[in-house]
Amino acid sequence: MNFWETITGSDLTREYKAFEARAGALPAEYRAAWEEIKTHLFAHSGGTGRNLMPILDGALGLLEEAASDGQRIEEVLGADVKGFCAAIAGEEGAKTYRDRWREQLNNNVAKKLSRLGE
Repeated sequence: MNFWETITGSDLTREYKAFEARAGALPAEYRAAWEEIKTHLFAHSGGTGRNLMPILDGALGLLEEAASDGQRIEEVLGADVKGFCAAIAGEEGAKTYRDRWREQLNNNVAKKLSRLGE
């Protein structure tokens, strides 16, 4: 990856299109699960989405493997897809926008309180 690709995000676009091509080969119920996974994971995006690429790759790999084994989607993801997404994002340390805002707010409050104590 060169500097220009990093700045413009064209590397992400290319990788995302490859994910979509792979997902297009999945059975219908797996494609629907893929769409739901993407929806829930984008809340954990770090702005550019670069932090999500390994997570999306792993989730898609899991779906591909399960589809080739003939498993039902419920056996793979369980009944709570949102919880599944939160778990895999949490393992990778991806925070939601609310987590980042909460952290920023807490830091700002701590700074203000430390100035009052001076």
